[in-house]
Amino acid sequence: MSRLPPKERVKLPRVRMPERDPERRRNGFDEVNLGLDASLASHEASRCIECARITCAAGCPVGVKVREFLDLVFAGEYRAAAAKMREDNVLPAITGRVCPQEDQCEGACVLGKKFEPLAIGHLERFIADWEAETGELALPPRDVATGKRVACVGSGPASLTVAGDLLTRGHEVTVFEALHEIGGVLVYGIPEFRLPKEIVRREVDNLRAMGARFETNVIVGRAVTIDELLGAEGYDAVFLATGAGLPRFLDIPGESLNGVYSANEFLSRVNLMKAWRFPEYDQPIYDCRGKNAAVVGGGNTALDAIRTAVRLGARTARIIYRRSEAEMPGRAEEIHHARQEGVEIVTLTHPVAFLGTDGGWLRGARCVRMALGEPDESGRRRPVPVEGSEHEIALDVAIVAVGTGPNPLIQSTTLDLATDARGYIAADPNTLRTSKRAVFAGGDIVTGAATVILAMGAGRKAARSIDEYLQTGIW
Repeated sequence: MSRLPPKERVKLPRVRMPERDPERRRNGFDEVNLGLDASLASHEASRCIECARITCAAGCPVGVKVREFLDLVFAGEYRAAAAKMREDNVLPAITGRVCPQEDQCEGACVLGKKFEPLAIGHLERFIADWEAETGELALPPRDVATGKRVACVGSGPASLTVAGDLLTRGHEVTVFEALHEIGGVLVYGIPEFRLPKEIVRREVDNLRAMGARFETNVIVGRAVTIDELLGAEGYDAVFLATGAGLPRFLDIPGESLNGVYSANEFLSRVNLMKAWRFPEYDQPIYDCRGKNAAVVGGGNTALDAIRTAVRLGARTARIIYRRSEAEMPGRAEEIHHARQEGVEIVTLTHPVAFLGTDGGWLRGARCVRMALGEPDESGRRRPVPVEGSEHEIALDVAIVAVGTGPNPLIQSTTLDLATDARGYIAADPNTLRTSKRAVFAGGDIVTGAATVILAMGAGRKAARSIDEYLQTGIW
């Protein structure tokens, strides 16, 4: 099949991802986006204008060879496309669903300067799903075994990426997870309707097929220390990727009322512990049916939480955000989906207290209106309270999604491991080496909460550095 001339390609419309009906979405946890078929994938791949400077690849944190991948999709050589993608990305079915491509590869697409950028993420998902449907996995080959052993602490996207890259270099890798299921934030933080857990398990099984070992219910820092991993346990290097899962709160009156959650707890109970399948799974969560629910925050976690509350039967569902919608860090697609599902976005508003009943249950929030002042260190305009604007909002369920911090367990039990002023592990930005010999760190435990793909980018960088250390022994 031949492509149209470049001047004709730019006239081709970008494909639209087929979606489940919003009303049906409100009543279940089935995946929202349905994926492309071969016809739509071929159409989208044909839009590539084969520009001289391959800016899309430069915009990918894990370095996927986008042009080569797209050419193979267009040619219908799907297994070769999968193999090309997996040279750099060990979790394509996941990143094809949750990566903010609009800020990465698609954001750098030359087409996007005058037209709509190429739907690279949709094509990534198409190929990964094709692999699963056909069983024609294109896993990368492994080098000759080196006999070196690496322990990855935490099983989120950074660790899984390190595991995949080091396995191809011939090293042995064991991933330790404190919880009962592998995947970190991929399983406890992202809802089923956005990332089905079966997709995560499938990618983890692919890593198993490559030789990765996984140990669950192991709290490193308690059951075993970093020093013990490097000593009696016989590991040659350790990669720390424990994430940033310690919830932050608003520090306002009423946060201890029944019905007030951190987003971490709320999403973990629903996603990982399957509270959404009650009574099949008897995991306690406050009944949202017929209740007034709100989430405080404007990021993807806030959007995930309120859309989950909708599916649990909330009568009203609100996002309460202290800036304007233009400053919301959540993905535009997720904001669009939330609105479709009946979520009201209340901007320039901030709670100053949660209000309770005599029995200790949440009944509402006292809020103030906000105005935007001068930009702060994030570059966004700082919200300033408007005098005399206090008002109350009736609430039965409130979920706080205003950020997270680092769990201090590893840092507190590894005395020669340096941290920064915020308690995150200090690591060289180029090598991801820590202050402790043979110990590397990356992802949210170093940078603070970020995206899945940025954590994976850190994992790729760490894997190169770990491999160099294992080969040379030089620290």
